[in-house]
Amino acid sequence: MAHPKRRTSSATRDKRRSHYKLTPKAVTLCSATGELHLRHKAYVVDGDLYLNGKVAIKNYAPVAAAAPLDSDDE
Repeated sequence: MAHPKRRTSSATRDKRRSHYKLTPKAVTLCSATGELHLRHKAYVVDGDLYLNGKVAIKNYAPVAAAAPLDSDDE
């Protein structure tokens, strides 16, 4: 395998990493409910699931998580 002939300096390494940064999430205000939500994602308000400012599912109940496994089953 190829190996570098010289050690990469900290300045060169940090210049390369200068573009590795987080960008803020796109958040918008719903015109129908007035709630903040992530853009292009469905969101729940007062038990109803909204998508694109319209009710997608009335009385929405999310699916429960799977039950944890017991350690006694061995």
